[in-house]
Amino acid sequence: MTTPVQHDLGDVRLQRSLTLPNDVETIPELNEFIDSVAEEIGLDMSLTMSLNLAIEEAVVNVMEYAYPQGEHGDVTIDVTATDQWLQFILTDSGTPFDPTKKEEADTSLSAEERPIGGLGIFLVRQLMDSIEYAFKDGKNVLTLKKQLTTQP
Repeated sequence: MTTPVQHDLGDVRLQRSLTLPNDVETIPELNEFIDSVAEEIGLDMSLTMSLNLAIEEAVVNVMEYAYPQGEHGDVTIDVTATDQWLQFILTDSGTPFDPTKKEEADTSLSAEERPIGGLGIFLVRQLMDSIEYAFKDGKNVLTLKKQLTTQP
């Protein structure tokens, strides 16, 4: 019998990793990756769709803004699932940028009045339970967590 790996989130049920180039044409690969993780741990379709939307938004932002125009770069998506949490860690070596410091989008304004940008991180904040950013060892590290069950 194998003992589950201990993690700060609890006993690990699943760990996966995917590395993509900074090319939005690879987003279907990301969606397949998230769908397979969701299926393996038994998430419902509604939560799977929300996760796809949030993670895709964060990854596309890295692909479009982390690296200078025309420069190749990668984004790595590490996922860890426990009984209580699903954690996604996005890592890239692009320009340092902390999306958690971005001002909240003013959703009370009409689309015409609202400045461009900011809705992506707003969406991620709405869909995830925790968002943390760090710049470690020359890399942007964005940690997104979704609580799967309520703690006892």
